[in-house]
Amino acid sequence: MRRFRWDTLIMASAVAASAGGSQGAQSFPTIQVPAGYKVEKVVGGLTYATSVAWDNQGRMYVLEAGGAFVEEPVPARLMRIDNGRAVEVVNLQQKGIGASAVGLVWHDGAFYITHRDGKDRTGAVSRVTLNGQVTQLFKGIVDSQSEHQINGIEVGPDEKMYVAVGPATNAGVVGIDLGPFVARSPQVHARPCQDIVLTGRNFMTPDFRTPDQSDTVLTGAFVPFGTETKAGQVIKGTNKCGGSILTFDPKNAEATLRPFVSGLRNAIDLAWNKQGEMFVAVNGFDIRGSRGVKDQWDATYRVKQGTWYGWPDFSAALEPLTDAKFTPPGSQLAPIMQGGVMQPPKLEFLINHEASKLSAPDKNLVAGLHEWNSSPSGLHFSPDNWGPFANQLFVAEWGDLSPATNPLRDKPTGYQISRIDPNTKRAVPFARNAKPGPASGQGAMGQGLERPFDLKFNDGAMYIVDYGVARVNPARIKDGKPPYEFPPKTGVVWKITRTVP
Repeated sequence: MRRFRWDTLIMASAVAASAGGSQGAQSFPTIQVPAGYKVEKVVGGLTYATSVAWDNQGRMYVLEAGGAFVEEPVPARLMRIDNGRAVEVVNLQQKGIGASAVGLVWHDGAFYITHRDGKDRTGAVSRVTLNGQVTQLFKGIVDSQSEHQINGIEVGPDEKMYVAVGPATNAGVVGIDLGPFVARSPQVHARPCQDIVLTGRNFMTPDFRTPDQSDTVLTGAFVPFGTETKAGQVIKGTNKCGGSILTFDPKNAEATLRPFVSGLRNAIDLAWNKQGEMFVAVNGFDIRGSRGVKDQWDATYRVKQGTWYGWPDFSAALEPLTDAKFTPPGSQLAPIMQGGVMQPPKLEFLINHEASKLSAPDKNLVAGLHEWNSSPSGLHFSPDNWGPFANQLFVAEWGDLSPATNPLRDKPTGYQISRIDPNTKRAVPFARNAKPGPASGQGAMGQGLERPFDLKFNDGAMYIVDYGVARVNPARIKDGKPPYEFPPKTGVVWKITRTVP
């Protein structure tokens, strides 16, 4: 078997536009791929692009999320890609679909889309026809009122639908980092998939709801901001839980919605291999909020039905957070109270696992480890015609948001397409920019990878949905806004094909 090494890289150059509608003969020297592969730009000028799918006639569609993390005057839209142009098919915002719209899949004559409800901002799934008819299948996922929304949606080999659902909070506790979300949705909090018993640890946090900056409040796990918990307290589970993969029959979604697995720290997307095994891409912990975690990895997991994957008490590599290596510097962890007594500044479990009938997750379920903060997102298995990389798992890495999510990070990570090496179980680069970080940071806006979010193979080619520019601006915090900026019309769809016979 021929081996590809990064010292044999060629600069990827596009050839003349294909019948599929690429933008013509251009060169993209910012992007590096292995020899024997080429890169084309299918379309640019997208705003917050999150997913790609094809209808039953083979036409390409892209979902624009609308609004980014917070409301902005940008609608969620379904766009058809035709001859290098993106044409609006359905203005989803006008149909009651709230931002962010993330997952997109075609099934049985229509698209299915994951999104926030336009009124209460809970996580929802809707069926959308090409003539603009929108039917909401369900809503009510409270976790999606936070920074982590409902994400990817796919049709499994059993013809059921599966959705990846992010949890409210970084690590189980609503903190000052969720201030803007609490202002809109005061009851937002993480909701488990089954009844759990708490250890009663509470975190002392500045009370951003009052004008007095000296005010503090105690907040426990799996409860709204400012709510104190007690040891032995039971939190009831729900089928509309965060940090999960949910499954349902699209013909009767509300009645059949059930958790498939739980305890995932921000699951983004799903994929199946030829053997019918499911995989999920998951973002590891951040150092932010009241309970920051100094994680070591992000992860891709094998999915085993009924499994609890350990959030918020186990790392991305499925190790217990009680290991001292996961406790961040003292300034990054809020004071901790338990039973009215101040506790040492270290991470302990939030859930009484034995009382909750939860077992420590199996480390063998880790299919691949990604660099911490790389943000693995869309993933898909390559087809047979990809030579030495055939039938391997490729993952889009959206990249970090440091220092907002990790003040300890001193260099960019992610912003690339990785593949999971089946021998080492590590994510290794496949397509990346000539220098680390987004193309816009290299003076190559629109000429290289910015924020790869979705990845799908179709007709033997890899298609990459590049979200576009997303950058950290701490100055926004003083205005009560998340410290992020998302310039519109910077998203791209890239296409990578194998040129070696």
